[in-house]
Amino acid sequence: MRDNNIIITCSNVNFYYGGFRALTDVTMDFEQNRVTALIGPSGCGKSTLLRLLNRMNDLIDGTRVEGKILFEGTDIYGDKVDPVEIRRRIGMVFQKPNPFPKSIFNNITYGPRLSGMSRKSDLEGLVERSLRQASLWEEVKDILGQSAMMLSGGQQQRLCIARALAMKPDILLMDEPTSALDPISTAKIEELIDELKKQYTIIIVTHNMQQAARVSDDTGFFYLGKLIEFNPTEKLFTNPDEKQTEDYITGRFG
Repeated sequence: MRDNNIIITCSNVNFYYGGFRALTDVTMDFEQNRVTALIGPSGCGKSTLLRLLNRMNDLIDGTRVEGKILFEGTDIYGDKVDPVEIRRRIGMVFQKPNPFPKSIFNNITYGPRLSGMSRKSDLEGLVERSLRQASLWEEVKDILGQSAMMLSGGQQQRLCIARALAMKPDILLMDEPTSALDPISTAKIEELIDELKKQYTIIIVTHNMQQAARVSDDTGFFYLGKLIEFNPTEKLFTNPDEKQTEDYITGRFG
C-alpha cells in the first residue's frame, strides 16, 4: 500500500556525468510537510540528487539518469512531462544568493509574469505574501522599487526563497542555503524552514551536521554516490544503523 504522505519516491536511481557514475541505486521516499536533510562529505552525490528532483541536471550535457523518480505518482523523467512545470512545482534555492539585477518587486514577479500573471493588484498581493512567508516583508516593504543587489547576503537569500515561493511550489529544494551566510542570517533561515514546512515539503543539502540535526525530521547520509542510511534525524544522529554513519557523524572520517 502506497503511503499517502509520500510526495517523491526515488527507485534505484543511477546518475552519470559522462562515464562517471555519481549516484548508485538510490532508493528513498520523501514525505509531505517534512524537512529531509541530505548529508555526507563533498562529492558524495547529495547535490546531484537534489538537482535530479527538479530536472536541473538536464541542463548539463552528457548526463543520464536511470531508475525512476516519481512526484505524486508521475515519473518526472517521462516523455510527456514538461521540465519547466516540474521546476515550477519543485522550487530551488541555491548555495549563494542569486537575486536578479532588478528591483525587489521585479525579482518576485519575474516568474509569475512569465506564467501569465499580469494584473497589478494580483502581483502586489503575491509580492507581499511571498515576502511575508520569507520573513522579509517588514525589512523591505518601503524599498520594493530598489535593486535587490543592495540587500545584505542574508536578505538576498530570503528574497530568493520568496522568489521560489511566488511560483507556488509544492516542494522547496535548498542546496546549502546558509553556507555563504553569517550565524545570525543562518539562524533566521533555519527558523524560516521550521515555519515553511507547515505548507511545503523541504529537502535540504547541508554540510553542517548541527544544522541537519536542528532543522530536519529525516536525514539521509550519502557516501561515494550511495545512500548509506536514511532514518528519522534523531535516530540517525543518536543511534545509527550503520557503522559508516556513526564514523561520519562522530568525525572519524569525511
